[in-house]
Amino acid sequence: MLQSLRNIWDIPDLRKRVLFTLGLLAVFRLGSHIPTPGINAQALVDFFNQNRENWFGLVDMFSGGNLAKVTIFALGIMPYISASIILQLLTVVWPYLEKLSKEGELGRRKITQYTRYGTVLLSIVQSLGIAFYLENLTLSGNFKIVEGPGVAFKIMTVLTLTTGTAFIMWLGEQITDRGIGNGMSLLIFAGIVVGFPHGLIDTFTKIQKGELGLLATILLVGMMVAVVAAIVFVERGQRRITVQYAKRVVGRRMYGGQSTHLPLRVNTSGVIPVIFASSIIAFPQTIASFFQAKSPWMEEVSRQLQWGMPLYNLLYVSFIIFFCYFYTAIVFNPDDVAENMRKYGGFVPGIRPGKRTAEYLDHILGRITFGGALYLALIAMLPEFLMAGFKVAPIPVIGPSLDLFLSNNGLAWVTEGLQLNFYFGGTSLLIVVGVAMDTVAQVEAQLIMRHYDGFAGKGRRVRGRR
Repeated sequence: MLQSLRNIWDIPDLRKRVLFTLGLLAVFRLGSHIPTPGINAQALVDFFNQNRENWFGLVDMFSGGNLAKVTIFALGIMPYISASIILQLLTVVWPYLEKLSKEGELGRRKITQYTRYGTVLLSIVQSLGIAFYLENLTLSGNFKIVEGPGVAFKIMTVLTLTTGTAFIMWLGEQITDRGIGNGMSLLIFAGIVVGFPHGLIDTFTKIQKGELGLLATILLVGMMVAVVAAIVFVERGQRRITVQYAKRVVGRRMYGGQSTHLPLRVNTSGVIPVIFASSIIAFPQTIASFFQAKSPWMEEVSRQLQWGMPLYNLLYVSFIIFFCYFYTAIVFNPDDVAENMRKYGGFVPGIRPGKRTAEYLDHILGRITFGGALYLALIAMLPEFLMAGFKVAPIPVIGPSLDLFLSNNGLAWVTEGLQLNFYFGGTSLLIVVGVAMDTVAQVEAQLIMRHYDGFAGKGRRVRGRR
């Protein structure tokens, strides 16, 4: 490992790429300390600390804590992610975008341009909504967060946050083109891991004060290592479908006659289903929290959609499984794959080319996607269980008796959680591990291409998620 890291600095081009990436990530973190004018930052931080479980907490996680302080990068890369997802969904239902996606490099550039326009449009809408919300937000004691509300504040907020998002988008594209790794993913990665030192210091402080026992600390570290290992194992998991190519004679040359494989990933959809599920559940919970003081019904909805509640757990797992299948169907079309294989003389041994091959691939993909969906649901729910537990009392009919049974038999930790500060939630943990795997794989590919050993040693490769 140390020799591989030393080899990076021995290659001028790779060294420049790594330094360029680190430099732009430093610029991204620098923007986290430039506040938007006209806002009481400390009061806003106190407000966000009380609203970590709704939509604001989700966006704040992706922005690296910038939304809680309303810095110039408050929206983070979330508008770009939303615009990219919307364009991918429209590609399925809009023939024009579907045609562009099949036109190669020129079509991809056009779709990227539309994604940029969508990012700016979403940034304007979201920043305007934040401006209105902050103006109407009153803390205890009739204390206002916005010092000078009005049209000027709204215009300044929209311009500042939209420009900040556009600049982040440019940073990500520059890292992708001239640095190492995927720029957008690395920006999200940087925003998430920046909170790890604070969590580490907080853990040591609790150990010194006796608030966190030695056994609980060992359990926490062991759980994090086990979860990371499980993510790495599943993200690298593939089902390889053998594909045989028939021999073809073109002129005086013979092509084909070789055997290869078609890799089907266990988790084809990546972290997208968890992001979708978190966003959908967090949005109504946020809306309900605004009106819970005026409506008992809204207060009950807000309570039922909190961490650990049965309705929240049921909806969260259901949405994750649904979006796993939905997004996999978008990114992998068995009919197109089977048709391309047939055009180039490829076939799966024992399966007829064409429709039969498409049905076979769809059947295999459906089975492994189910396993990937259960894996995502488990990883997403585990940190929440460690922190809040599963509240069984609100379950109709059997809830109260089940809660009493668990309490009387020494199983109260099931409903109360282990009270462990698991600083990486399910979504953030998947992103951190996945981005790290992809970046290491790209660096290793550069080393091997230049006849250097990779991180895994001579003759071995570290595979990313793709």
